[in-house]
Amino acid sequence: MPEHVKPRRRYDSPRRRQQAAETRRLILEAAQRLFERDGYGATTIATIAREAGVAPKTVYVAFETKSGVLRALWHLLLRGDLQDVPVGDRSWYREVLDEADPERKLRLAARASSRVKGRAGRLMGVIRSAAATDPDIRELWDRIQRDFLENQRGVVESLHARGSLREGLTVDRGTDILWTLNHPDVWLLLLDRGWTPEEFEEWFADTIRRQLLD
Repeated sequence: MPEHVKPRRRYDSPRRRQQAAETRRLILEAAQRLFERDGYGATTIATIAREAGVAPKTVYVAFETKSGVLRALWHLLLRGDLQDVPVGDRSWYREVLDEADPERKLRLAARASSRVKGRAGRLMGVIRSAAATDPDIRELWDRIQRDFLENQRGVVESLHARGSLREGLTVDRGTDILWTLNHPDVWLLLLDRGWTPEEFEEWFADTIRRQLLD
């Protein structure tokens, strides 16, 4: 490069980053409305872009593919923010594991479960349906199931470690029970029957207490 020609400096600024973050937020909010209303298959990049008020190219630049949009949306709703911190390292999950009182531990777990499902429960139904026909989403669904099961196991193991698990109940069986009762499918079924999130939380806490504790 000739000495008198200066290399182009990449332009970056807090304002540009803020604008990009706002655009991503608009796209994800639009995608959530469409995925939950119309389903994954019927939603296209073009309809997401139109709903968000941006060009389709903007969606592709931000997320590359429709499955990329769904993945990003899932991670946002599951975690509740944009920080790249898995559930297992979240402060609210660590609080559940560290709680010494077994009944309070399960109350905390029920409260956290209700909050997460309030954000992501319906989208999980979308992902499960889409997994039947889309290999990329199937991979996402399988990972969600593995992570979800492992997080339930962590709660049950913390009960077992303190001698609080019901006599005769193994960690494996306790994990299966918690996983089933805590599954978003159960939450969706009860909300569709007219239950409120608060009623689900109370029922869930009482039920897992009776199932898991002495």
